[in-house]
Amino acid sequence: LICAYAKIVDGASNGSDSKKLKVEEAPPSRVLHIRKLPNEASETEVIALGLPFGKVTNILTLKGKNQAFLEMGTEEAAITMVNYYTTVTPHIRNVPVFIQYSNHKELKTDAGNQRTQAVLQAVSAVQSGGSPSSDVQEALAATSSPVLRIIIDNMFYPVTLDVLQQIFSKFGTVMKIITFTKNNQFQALLQFSDPVNAQQAKLALDGQNIYNSCCTLRIDFSKLVNLNVKYNNDKSRDYTRPELPAGDGQPSIDPTVAAAFRVYGDVQRVKILYNKKDSALIQMSDANQAQLAMSHLNGQKMYGKIIRVTLSKHQTVALPRDGLDDQGLTKDYANSPLHRFKKPGSKNFQNIFPPSATLHLSNIPQDVTEDDLRLLFSNAGGTVKAFKFFQDRKMALIQMSTVEEAIQALIDLHNYNMGGNQHLRVSFSKSTI
Repeated sequence: LICAYAKIVDGASNGSDSKKLKVEEAPPSRVLHIRKLPNEASETEVIALGLPFGKVTNILTLKGKNQAFLEMGTEEAAITMVNYYTTVTPHIRNVPVFIQYSNHKELKTDAGNQRTQAVLQAVSAVQSGGSPSSDVQEALAATSSPVLRIIIDNMFYPVTLDVLQQIFSKFGTVMKIITFTKNNQFQALLQFSDPVNAQQAKLALDGQNIYNSCCTLRIDFSKLVNLNVKYNNDKSRDYTRPELPAGDGQPSIDPTVAAAFRVYGDVQRVKILYNKKDSALIQMSDANQAQLAMSHLNGQKMYGKIIRVTLSKHQTVALPRDGLDDQGLTKDYANSPLHRFKKPGSKNFQNIFPPSATLHLSNIPQDVTEDDLRLLFSNAGGTVKAFKFFQDRKMALIQMSTVEEAIQALIDLHNYNMGGNQHLRVSFSKSTI
């Protein structure tokens, strides 16, 4: 039955007007016929066209004919989908595709097709709010990144952060958004809570216009797997942390300042003073490390202010008593995995240099590009002046415009998760670019 129908469709696509008319006049059905698919289109991408409209219950792809049949859970869902795509042309891999009702009321396919069943199982798990297994999730998500990179072409009207959140939240929970301008184009990085949601949003929205005939969305996956948002304002937003400052005032010292001191020793504890939020006690592993940190960091600029580092009269930082809430002002890093100097004779002892505008990066994943790293460090709040990969591309030098920007980038991005459980290593460099 399916094969016979496929032949009729093939005749229509080769210019048989009478047969084409017959197909297009098919009454509403929950089985939809999709034409002009790109050669490399996957079942996952076809299924994603139907996900926003309801449950997808079956699929049959005709690879040699660039066509597919998609069965929705109800006729109402299919009608909604056809009506929507009548006004908004769907795209797969930047190629417009065409959707119409088929002559079939249901699809009868080979239940032994394991790949198709895996994809449908993934869809069912996602739509019912469950967690698909790892192999099934892989079938739905072509990438492990929940972060999308969005470029807006023909931007005749302003596109705000709130507009992006409203559009993309239809496909899942939007956690973070960062907007910026690059090459005179408005761009954004948007992070979902789940890579599958990012996949669905990309497939449904890539090539679509936000407003009539303008503000076209160009969407790709970012190599980044997590966004670092410092401020909640009109340019960036972390929806999981509403307490973040707007960035228009002088912040108090943050416990993350310990990252700058970790370059010179292993930080054990940090205590921000209750009545002087711009002051802190930082306990190093030994007196030599404390002396080293003081000599290199005293007089440097952080958070827009010159910091003063002196030796304290206290030998240790006391932890708060059990049951006492100190509002998170005391942090214990004794068992932190971020210690650089735990191993005697570590190479890190040979790489201790004063703060400079040039940073040394290591443990860079193979698929991460110069553009990815430039973007990551720009979003830390600075300007990247120069970049240079080492020959093996596992290490690089990156130059910020000021020493202050380099210190801030090190604080924000040392041990940053680049995906695949690979964490970026950042230190000050003795070399320049």
